[in-house]
Amino acid sequence: MKAVLLGATTGMGRAIARKLASRGEALFLLGLDEEDLAKSAADLSARNPSLAPVRFAVCDLEKPETFAPALDAASEALGGFDTVIVTAAMFATQDALEDDIELARRLVTVNYANTVVFCEHARKRLLARGGGKLVVFSSVAGERGRKPVAIYGSSKAGISAYLEALDHKFYSEGLRVLCVKPGFVRTGMTAGLKAPPFAGEPEDVADTVISAMDRDESVVYAPRVWSAVMTVIRALPRAVMRKVNF
Repeated sequence: MKAVLLGATTGMGRAIARKLASRGEALFLLGLDEEDLAKSAADLSARNPSLAPVRFAVCDLEKPETFAPALDAASEALGGFDTVIVTAAMFATQDALEDDIELARRLVTVNYANTVVFCEHARKRLLARGGGKLVVFSSVAGERGRKPVAIYGSSKAGISAYLEALDHKFYSEGLRVLCVKPGFVRTGMTAGLKAPPFAGEPEDVADTVISAMDRDESVVYAPRVWSAVMTVIRALPRAVMRKVNF
């Protein structure tokens, strides 16, 4: 595997990068902060000295002009790539988003519009090589319109629909699309929030995602128990959803 990871310096992305590196996969890291990228690349190389040095480039989901140069740098460093993993996204509470319309605009732009644009750059490069894997994190928050995550959830609903459509359209051309739908995971993004039942850990999510990648699954919930939970939530009548705070 020659994998490009956007968001691999923190949380679930870092856990996935470490596990892939331990398997001997070739990696290229993309992210916001050059210093964080350098530290993460050095960490991966130190943990896996038999690997070729891990390289990196700055790629900011709020700056679409960084997408193509970053992917070009990855392709040059890896001699082409066959896997792109996107864990990066924005998160804010519903209260914060309702209080700050500019923050809401930024979040839905990053989580939907700009993520789609990044994935389109990646898709074209993967298909030009005959296919590959595109793995993108959505969220269980996008399964239903829910009070606590109305705005954030809508952005994730959009990206889930886009990924499903990519799977339908390009599967026959060799593109394998995996939509990852985590529930609550204990990361820096969720620090300070009350953990609900079934809260996951980044390392466990990484194991679930990599297993799904190896089996060419199209959708995976992480932890997997969320598949059953969301089956129930999807079945609830709208009148019930109005009354519950889930």
